[in-house]
Amino acid sequence: MFDYIWLVPVFPAIGVLINGLLGRRLEAINKSLIHWIACGAIALSYIVTCTIFYQLLQLPEAERFYQVTCFSWINSGVLQTYIAYQIDPLSMMMAMFVIGVGFLIHVYSIGYMDGDPGRYYRFFVYLNLFMFSMINLILANNYLLMFLGWEGVGLCSYLLIGFWFDDEANAIAGKKAFITNRVGDFAFLIGMFLLFTGLGEHGVWSLQFNEVFSNVHYLSTSQATAICLLFFIGCTAKSAQIPLYVWLPDAMAGPTPVSALIHAATMVTSGVYMITRSNILYSMSPLAMGVVATVGALTALFAASIGLVQNDIKKVLAYSTVSQLGYMFLGLGVGAFAAGMFHVLTHAFFKALMFLGSGAVIHSMHHAYHKVHSHDDAQDMRNMGGLKSKTPITYWTFLVGALAIAGVPGLSGFFSKDEILWQAYSSPQGHWLLWLIGAMAAGMTAFYIFRLIFMTFFNDCRAGDAAEHIHESPLTMTIPLMVLAVLAAFGGYLGVPHALGGSNLFEHFLEPVMGMGDGKLLQDATTAVAHGAHHAVHAAAGHITEAAHAVAGHAEGGAHHVGHEPLWVEYLLMAVSVALAFGGIFVAYMFYIVKRELPVALAEKFSFIHRLLLNKWYIDELYDVVIISPLRGFSYFLWKGIDVGVVDYIVNGVARIVGWGSSAVRYIQSGYVQSYAVSVVFGTVVLLAYYFLKAL
Repeated sequence: MFDYIWLVPVFPAIGVLINGLLGRRLEAINKSLIHWIACGAIALSYIVTCTIFYQLLQLPEAERFYQVTCFSWINSGVLQTYIAYQIDPLSMMMAMFVIGVGFLIHVYSIGYMDGDPGRYYRFFVYLNLFMFSMINLILANNYLLMFLGWEGVGLCSYLLIGFWFDDEANAIAGKKAFITNRVGDFAFLIGMFLLFTGLGEHGVWSLQFNEVFSNVHYLSTSQATAICLLFFIGCTAKSAQIPLYVWLPDAMAGPTPVSALIHAATMVTSGVYMITRSNILYSMSPLAMGVVATVGALTALFAASIGLVQNDIKKVLAYSTVSQLGYMFLGLGVGAFAAGMFHVLTHAFFKALMFLGSGAVIHSMHHAYHKVHSHDDAQDMRNMGGLKSKTPITYWTFLVGALAIAGVPGLSGFFSKDEILWQAYSSPQGHWLLWLIGAMAAGMTAFYIFRLIFMTFFNDCRAGDAAEHIHESPLTMTIPLMVLAVLAAFGGYLGVPHALGGSNLFEHFLEPVMGMGDGKLLQDATTAVAHGAHHAVHAAAGHITEAAHAVAGHAEGGAHHVGHEPLWVEYLLMAVSVALAFGGIFVAYMFYIVKRELPVALAEKFSFIHRLLLNKWYIDELYDVVIISPLRGFSYFLWKGIDVGVVDYIVNGVARIVGWGSSAVRYIQSGYVQSYAVSVVFGTVVLLAYYFLKAL
């Protein structure tokens, strides 16, 4: 089945073509045909992915690397690029949960988008196109094809966030996401150019992963640092890190399935995947690793602080996503690449669950408000309360997700978050300050997520006359919630750490792709075999060993090195993180169940801080003053001053001069024979007078 990996992206592409070209007619015949085609395409992709993944597990560890070349893409001079896909533990792990969660979101969308007239088929076309782009991103075997998928998910995010474009807020949010991502994509492109030319100086003209990683020792530390930092700028946009995170909270304007698709397992994890895929390159630059860890830690704390006081249920989850992405980059920056990817996996489960759960709440609230013709905001948690008994499935599944993200022991979020915090403290690239920032963000996370739980599901319902019309969502929406709740509860057991008696199966599975160990050498040697270079295996292995040792020297021991801390230190830090989680839950319980007047009193007492957090630290306003307004003013100057005032004036001036000249001359061509005769006589007289005077 390895040779049929191309079917995985092809099925969503077929769904795009069928619904895109025939969707309007199919919708007129039977609307259910639309979602059967769209969901069926993703289901077929998932079946192929599961089959390949199963076969991959049957192989010995050293043979879990395979490449399938479909056709030549770009052949220009020294650049030869192919549409080719890579099968290895990292790409298949990503494909498994991206396509699986994507399928659940497709199913959920059937119920959520059911009442949207005239645009039903278009929504599923965009979802399929998004999945096609994301699959290309994660299965690509070279940076250029990865960038094609990278740009594709950026385009689809614009289409999906601004799906209800007749609402100005949605249109602006889609535009903001698109433009912000273009800034990061420009940096990504420059990084690719530097990588291509940097290796090209030594005769390696390629952007193919195995060739790049086998020859990274040719790059100097400064070159590797520049490339890694440029790639990371691309990640700050795509994966919403400081300073380019601003588009992600506004993306909540789109339909809730879009929020789940973008925020959970797909687009925002692209940056994490790209750095993990490039781990050997990043390990060459301690400076770049430090920047990644620092920005990740600060983003985790910064976004968590904003989430403490937000009232829009989706905005709370949006800033939670930004914060959790910060955790992932913190893990990557301290060399814990497998731990960062493990948090990507668990986050995909519990965050998709909570976004879809919030969508179920909003769906019920909108339906209830529509019954009583109310115009209240159905996403404002201050209008909710008491939904525990009205939407029991949504409540219990949402609670599982909340416990997981809070880091309660036994659920998925505990294992992945604890691993990142431990690595932030104990690894050679880590620091106790990074651990402290991460721990503070963990406590805030537990508080704001249970603030959401208590405001939404507990106390008296504040929906007024609409309360009696609130009911549970249809099965197409609740079944995905139940599946994701099971995954959010038990998905973490793939990575139980050694300190708790586990063997960390997840890290062991990814080990051949990570760092500079023997697995990495086997990976590149096996790739050489796959390309037909059987005669060069030993030479390739020796060459790769040289590269690995050079990189290991830069990385001060490699990405998988763990500090020699006593075991009791790990238990102590684990206990602190658990105490912070339960402490955050307890404070939220006291504030929003026991003494509900406390939040109001504190907001009044510390009004400046509350206003600062409620307005998101005024970052959008700061960007408007420092960046957007000057650019808008400069653009206005170029428009009115240069384009209209100079260019148009010159062009129009030439036209006016020609017009004046032609207006004067056109009287000669009057169409009257008498006028022409007079002109002839007059000309004859002038000529005769000229020759007569000349003769004199």
